[in-house]
Amino acid sequence: MALIDDLESRSGNKCEFCGSTVNLAPFLVAPKTEKTTENHVYVCETCNAQLENPDTAEPNHWRCLNDSMWNENSAVKVVSYRMLHHLKREGWPQDLMDMIYLDEEELEWAKQGIVEENPNAIVHRDSNGAVLQNGDSITVIKDLNVKGSSLVAKRGTAVRNITLVHDNAEHIEGRVEGQQIVILTQYVKKNA
Repeated sequence: MALIDDLESRSGNKCEFCGSTVNLAPFLVAPKTEKTTENHVYVCETCNAQLENPDTAEPNHWRCLNDSMWNENSAVKVVSYRMLHHLKREGWPQDLMDMIYLDEEELEWAKQGIVEENPNAIVHRDSNGAVLQNGDSITVIKDLNVKGSSLVAKRGTAVRNITLVHDNAEHIEGRVEGQQIVILTQYVKKNA
């Protein structure tokens, strides 16, 4: 219990990232294994779930990194760096990564927990450069004639639950007026 007491004291009994005071728990920052205060961050249930599975990370939730990256505790800075790195495609995290300061030891620790993505992986991006994922909702930004049909997907049409075309970064699929169509990513905007 001394670990939790120390973390509560250090954090002011708040999540060290988003400031939540609900369902807080220690999170061990890999690859460290010792159960010390220095190797843990104190996080809420939401942050914990997204740290455990970064692919589920909600970018807007992590805008709090703008503050936490300046924390004096190494573990908090290391996790901030890792999450900024993971979200860098969003645009704004890259700006913060350019400002964050980690000493050599902290930077080495941070890099040990980063899994580099396959540079040849296909990434679908909307007209603004936001990364699209299966299940996202998008808005059509230009009237689009659907080939082989009289259907026109009008500008402003919302398409929910899109599917990415696995072998073409410029194509997604979605249902418009009951018809499954292929849409070019350059003509869509991801909904927030």
